[in-house]
Amino acid sequence: MTISLYYFNIRGFGEYIRLLLIDQGVSFEDYQYERFSEEWEKLKKTMIFGQAPCLKDGNEEFVQTGAIMRYLARKYDLYGSNPADAAFIDMVFECVRDLRAKYERYIYYSDETKENYDSVTLPETLANLSKLLKHCSQFVSGDKISFADYVLFEELDVANTTAPGSLNKFENLKQLHANMSARPNLKQYVLTRTTRINGIDRQ
Repeated sequence: MTISLYYFNIRGFGEYIRLLLIDQGVSFEDYQYERFSEEWEKLKKTMIFGQAPCLKDGNEEFVQTGAIMRYLARKYDLYGSNPADAAFIDMVFECVRDLRAKYERYIYYSDETKENYDSVTLPETLANLSKLLKHCSQFVSGDKISFADYVLFEELDVANTTAPGSLNKFENLKQLHANMSARPNLKQYVLTRTTRINGIDRQ
């Protein structure tokens, strides 16, 4: 069955899905659209909810980032080895999404200055993540990669790019980021990607 991802021409939530599929060696069609473009407005009328990201796997259509990631996690065995693992993976996912929400409030809605975000909000949120992941070594859930690793990797990468040095105080986060960066498929992809971090080209 053909897998198709529909998202905007930015990294955003779609990047979590791209990273997972690329790392797992899954062939997929990556459709990217300019938000509010005529092409996108026309396409979304044919979709169940008219929103992105949208993943189509054969005749199945899925929306909502968490639902898509969990679907792929179950399909490719990326959801831990037991219920406790799965719950922890979900917890990490939700905590990382909190980080993303704070970034979006800053970048898209100007709720705070860059100086305050970089010096207060981001460090505080990273500190909480570091505490949550204090016992993690290779991946979020021991030595078995999970869907939360891709979400964490993307948001740590955004932080490292938009606020250079922001990971330096958090050795475990730096190591988790480095572990993902070293994976062959991801390394090649990250080196060559040109997709914008956000939709307004502001860091």
